[in-house]
Amino acid sequence: MEGPSSFPTTRWTLLLAARSSPEARRQAWAALTSTYWKPLYVFLRRKGLDAAEAQDGVQDVMALLLERDVLERVTPEKGRLRSYLRTIAQNYLATRHEAATAGKRGGGAAVVPIDDVIAERLLVHEGESPDAAYERAWAQTVMERALEALRREFEQGARSGPFEVVQLFFGAGAPPPYRDVAARHGMSVPQLKSFLHRARERFRQLVEVEVGETVLLEGDRPDEVRAVLGRAGAPGA
Repeated sequence: MEGPSSFPTTRWTLLLAARSSPEARRQAWAALTSTYWKPLYVFLRRKGLDAAEAQDGVQDVMALLLERDVLERVTPEKGRLRSYLRTIAQNYLATRHEAATAGKRGGGAAVVPIDDVIAERLLVHEGESPDAAYERAWAQTVMERALEALRREFEQGARSGPFEVVQLFFGAGAPPPYRDVAARHGMSVPQLKSFLHRARERFRQLVEVEVGETVLLEGDRPDEVRAVLGRAGAPGA
């Protein structure tokens, strides 16, 4: 469905296309749930649901998103998928007793698995508000997808150099000394810094591509990119 550095079907066009048929709704449900379960999960957990309830809630929120009457109300003016999904989650919590059951999810689609360990690791900030947790997890999801796209470019030869070096400097925690990494990979320190600069520039471009998948209005893109980079922190900065 997706190439190394392009996303032929945007998240919004995938959602809008779900109006056309049950099969399109099932495909949209699976794609959107597997991509954006993390921010929804932390939001529901911070709202007081236990782990099992939050996992079920993620599936149900996506099912509610893809109900026909909800899809018919989707308009370009509601152009930020980030905000739209959170609104659906808030509505789900307000009327939880009426939420879609597992048998109705995605028009009969199979449940998208959620990794229990990864899910609970998302709750790392004690006292974080539900909205702040959601925004942080959303930004991290966008960044993870952009970094994965960058990794594929290195693996498929679109970019040259050792991607393991990118991972060293783009990961969490303090980066290793430039001198040590440069010596290990046969580079001078200036060469290493130049290599990382190019990787950072390409990474930001991929973040912009990924953000473009979640907004309908072109004018919203710059603010959304700044929001993502500000909340998650730009790797290797």
